Amino acid sequence: MFEKLLMGTLPVLLLMVTQANAGTMPSLEKATFAGGCFWCMTPPFEKLDGVKEVVSGYTGGHTVNPTYEDVTSETTGHMETVEITYDPSKVSYKKLLDVFWRQIDPTDSDGQFVDRGPSYKSAIFYHNEEQKWLAEESKKDLERSGRFDKPIVTEIRSASPFYRAEEYHQDYWKKNPIRYKFYRYNSGRDQYLTKVWGKDNMMHTEKAEDNNISVYMKPSNEELKKRLTPMQYNVTQQEGTEPPFGNEYWDNHKPGIYVDIVSGEPLFSSLDKYDSGTGWPSFTKPLEPGNIVTKEDRSLFSVRTEVRSKHADSHLGHVFNDGPDPTGLRYCMNSAALRFIPQEDLVKDGYGKYAKLFEKH
Repeated sequence: MFEKLLMGTLPVLLLMVTQANAGTMPSLEKATFAGGCFWCMTPPFEKLDGVKEVVSGYTGGHTVNPTYEDVTSETTGHMETVEITYDPSKVSYKKLLDVFWRQIDPTDSDGQFVDRGPSYKSAIFYHNEEQKWLAEESKKDLERSGRFDKPIVTEIRSASPFYRAEEYHQDYWKKNPIRYKFYRYNSGRDQYLTKVWGKDNMMHTEKAEDNNISVYMKPSNEELKKRLTPMQYNVTQQEGTEPPFGNEYWDNHKPGIYVDIVSGEPLFSSLDKYDSGTGWPSFTKPLEPGNIVTKEDRSLFSVRTEVRSKHADSHLGHVFNDGPDPTGLRYCMNSAALRFIPQEDLVKDGYGKYAKLFEKH
């Protein structure tokens, strides 16, 4: 009798337990965004509390199970995307949208940063009507903010089949941190985001200096010709010399640091700058000696000591032994080889560790 009662009661108990567990398990949802290279779109979302998984993949096109080569050939209609699985009780879709907008250039219709072509365009792929409405409202809010002086062209589209990318693309930023940081820095993404969002930036990306990894690299010659002015290119790449007195920094007295115009590697500080009377910016010593390389220069029928940057191999100028104390050196540089970061922009531009140098001045 007891055995029959137990057998009859057990299914009911199991059903009650299953229903109770179902009530306590979080109901997960998905969000899908395209923002150019999916390597760079993964870290900001993975670091959010409530995000369970971020997968790199392809969506929006007409080809089934495309490969990376297929997608980048621009024949499939697919875009590089990230599919985010999240717990809406911990992180809202509105929050995900806010983070998304702060990773991209929403005014670029031909790609994102260094990556060009339809497969690198930005888009929001909504999974239900609520996501669609929230996405449209967030886009309108961004347009009304006046933050951009060009139209917002990011598409809002219904989600279509999502195809997981090759395994080597998953969490690339963790598997290949050095290569990832090299790529990200030279893509121009962070520089653009810092310019647009400043200290409000929500990139949640690790700074290379926090991991003691150098991100100072030299772009391709083709990219340099696009980025640099003729004078900057002539000086840094062809060992040219700019005219004295008529250059940008010879008479600059503002506090801050000077970095390589090509790579951004820190070179000199205004605290070591002095008026040499030559018409070129002159310094008694480098800010980061490890970023300076000297070579014998026998051009112009004389023997001089050329100064170059370590990581970008940019020609900067020359160093002479006729400087003031305490070093007796004169690092005579070309303004065209430098970019000046004023004291008030050091943190915003990623050089915050040098801000303390100017606290006493």
